[in-house]
Amino acid sequence: VIKTARSMQINKHTIEGLISIHPSVYGDERGYFLESFNEKSFKEAIGGINFVQDNESTSKYGVVRGLHFQTGAHGQAKLVRVVKGSALDVVVDLRSASPSYGKWFGQELSADNHLQLWVPPRFAHGFLVLSESAEFLYKTTDFYDPSSESCLLWNDPVLAVHWPLSKIPGPPQLNEKDLAGLSWGEAPKF
Repeated sequence: VIKTARSMQINKHTIEGLISIHPSVYGDERGYFLESFNEKSFKEAIGGINFVQDNESTSKYGVVRGLHFQTGAHGQAKLVRVVKGSALDVVVDLRSASPSYGKWFGQELSADNHLQLWVPPRFAHGFLVLSESAEFLYKTTDFYDPSSESCLLWNDPVLAVHWPLSKIPGPPQLNEKDLAGLSWGEAPKF
């Protein structure tokens, strides 16, 4: 655990480069305040990062998105958070030289816990919505590039991600692209 100058708590995980960020939340009966991003604190924890795009998405209860990533020169790192509802956020390490190659990590992100997840480049990313709906905000280090986009199959048996499907009403909802994700054996690695 690292405390930055701005009292932001940084938790490193067993997967190298992957961190959770716990911003300090200042609240009272009127509401709360938090810094969702502070360049100085982020540099202390991660190093120099240049974000080029902010994204927002809303998904309904039981929706699975992912596991998405971009290949080649357009690999993206992401700083992800949920500002409404809750979701299990999942990442898979695609770095072939990494000791955690092929391993996955999942963490619940919610409007209540204010956690953020730093997803380094060369990771696949996805989530399962655990509330009526969930709104995600994320910053990326590269622009969206459709020609570099790829998708790893969310329920690939080799990865064996433990999705908490018992917490959702009915089967997970996926779009055509995510249903047609690549198996672990087919997916590009880095």
